[in-house]
Amino acid sequence: MAISDLYTSGAHQRNLSHFASIVKLAVADDVIVEEEQALIDRLRRRLDITDTEYKSILENPALYPINPPVSLEERTERLYDLSRMVLADHHIESSQLAILGRLIIGLGFESKYVSKIEEVSFLLIQKFATLDEFSEAIRKVIKL
Repeated sequence: MAISDLYTSGAHQRNLSHFASIVKLAVADDVIVEEEQALIDRLRRRLDITDTEYKSILENPALYPINPPVSLEERTERLYDLSRMVLADHHIESSQLAILGRLIIGLGFESKYVSKIEEVSFLLIQKFATLDEFSEAIRKVIKL
């Protein structure tokens, strides 16, 4: 097996994990609404999730553990997607906040920043911030 195959496999596993996290947030309130489904569909294409993988993740997203990327840039991009999913239906459920808090820590952010990260993330998503604006704000929250 070539080293490039290993890298691709690892990247795809992280994409599967991230997609499963997105689905966990979408189903936290037991219903996937139209806005959530639209975001799921866009991320499915962007993350190159196959039909088989998609069905498996929808059936049981808990089978896919958090597999965070190494770089802060990629972790912040994942956080951006997760925050967009929480706000996709314009309503934040307590079950979604609990899951998001665990995912933030799982992505490698320190637990002491979870509440502030959530607060800033939601504010920025509601203001339709770009990924670059979002990343810059998160860096300020974690003081990097």
